[in-house]
Amino acid sequence: MTIIEADLHLHTTFSDGTLTPTQLVALCAERGLKTICISDHDTTNGLQEAFDAAAAHPDITVIPGIELSTDVPGSEIHILGYFVDHSDASLQAILEDFRSGREDRGMKMVENLNNLGLAISWERVQQIAGDASIGRPHIAQALVEAGYVKYPRDAFDEYLGRNGSAYVERPKLLPEDAVRLLVEHGALPVMAHPTYSASKSDREGVSSLPDILGKLKSAGLVGMEVYYGDYTPEQVEWLHGLADDFDLIPCGGSDYHALGNPDEPEPGTVGPPMSSVEALYALRATAAI
Repeated sequence: MTIIEADLHLHTTFSDGTLTPTQLVALCAERGLKTICISDHDTTNGLQEAFDAAAAHPDITVIPGIELSTDVPGSEIHILGYFVDHSDASLQAILEDFRSGREDRGMKMVENLNNLGLAISWERVQQIAGDASIGRPHIAQALVEAGYVKYPRDAFDEYLGRNGSAYVERPKLLPEDAVRLLVEHGALPVMAHPTYSASKSDREGVSSLPDILGKLKSAGLVGMEVYYGDYTPEQVEWLHGLADDFDLIPCGGSDYHALGNPDEPEPGTVGPPMSSVEALYALRATAAI
């Protein structure tokens, strides 16, 4: 049995997770994890709390991260940034713009839902999100709460996913631009969940993956998620081969949100080997020289 000691893809209440950074760090420590990455969507606001929480768990290290959503024709690509500097004022100004775009998009989706006869309010979505960066999972939670769907992922299947009846496109950000943005601000860019995931209804495979990897590698991509969520051994083997072909660090994690979906992968069940973590640290040290 493989012992999982790293999870490099986790979300908190500062984006669309339901555990606070303190709760999430405690859970990861309880599960025996040694290295984790808090990678909230378009925000680093939960990182300081995560660092503070980790002080009570000396066996665990928190890598500061972020997840950016980007678009390609007919699909989307998410880019993780490891070792992001959450004190970088210029980066924070850019992220504030991203979050504003998320809010505008969310409001339009709620309007679409209302037009479909689903009576949820934008005020309730804001209450669910609290101080977090508003995203589709908050709208999904409002739909569950109102009894329109049973699980959040059902909301994505029918309403909020790319082919859903209430879907709204977000402001365009190309994956190459996201990679360059992270590199310019000292972070290590990694492609998230590059192929289909059964546990995530909106997680389709990235088409023409080898071609896209070549372009992103040229832009500064250093890794790709290989050990992710519910990926099968066959998917892991194929992705590992691609990572080797493009000289990318094989990363991964649970992408845990604690949303209550059945069969959601949890911390401690999936993640990269510690050799990948060591490779990321070595690359970070080289980049800092």
